[in-house]
Amino acid sequence: MPELPEVETVARGVHDRVRGERILETWFASHREPFKTPAARQARGLEGRNILAVHRTGKHIVFELGPANDQPGEPGAQWIVHLGMTGRLLVTSPDAPLAAHTHARLSLAGGRELRFVDPRRFGRLEFRDLARDRGFAGPGAEPLTIGPDEFAALFRRRRIAIKPALLNQKLLSGVGNIYADESLFRARIRPRKAAGRLTRAELERLRQALRQVLKHAIRLGGSSISDYVNADGAKGFFQLEHCVYQRTGEPCRTCGTSIRRIVLGGRSTHYCPHCQK
Repeated sequence: MPELPEVETVARGVHDRVRGERILETWFASHREPFKTPAARQARGLEGRNILAVHRTGKHIVFELGPANDQPGEPGAQWIVHLGMTGRLLVTSPDAPLAAHTHARLSLAGGRELRFVDPRRFGRLEFRDLARDRGFAGPGAEPLTIGPDEFAALFRRRRIAIKPALLNQKLLSGVGNIYADESLFRARIRPRKAAGRLTRAELERLRQALRQVLKHAIRLGGSSISDYVNADGAKGFFQLEHCVYQRTGEPCRTCGTSIRRIVLGGRSTHYCPHCQK
């Protein structure tokens, strides 16, 4: 599943390509699974609106749309895209080959199309009219901007292991399996350790490691493990720098000890038994 760096990369790429565009027409496929809002309502809400901005909130991509009356001012609606396990959001020419499992096509006034493709149909598309709906907000804190005190407070007195705690989207929005493993390695923290037993110094190391890993992954366009590509269909490069994730049995890049794999909270977890205490 695309995590924060991948979603951020896609959101930035789409923003650069479609900001200021008007949505002329829409097409939605017949499968219901991707549509958190019924397709017909999305079509009515989207057509004719200008795209003011595109940004990431947690693991969601949020399109800020102009008011329906086309008057300048605050956004009047939002289109919210969750990529799910295999979703892709692509900006392409109208005559580009139509990929299998395309669930939405937005025709733009500038002559291009915005397409949502999702083979496994775990992604979700939602429309919100801000005249009657609240704007979208992530369920947890933003990992890139959270401060030391707020970060430490998230884990205080929690008996759960720190790895699944990092994956709890109600605590931190956007952190997934890859970047939890990589951040714990860089912070030198064993993933089984109870979150509430981490010292303030350990939590600050983890906060800093998480920010550094996420920012570096964004610079490299995210991790292309399976289906992830950016808005142009290109892969990311951060997977080339993974220190522990999916490196079971390989030597640690720091000490040479074999990387181990365990399962925590139903998720594969990778760590170095020597570097992480």
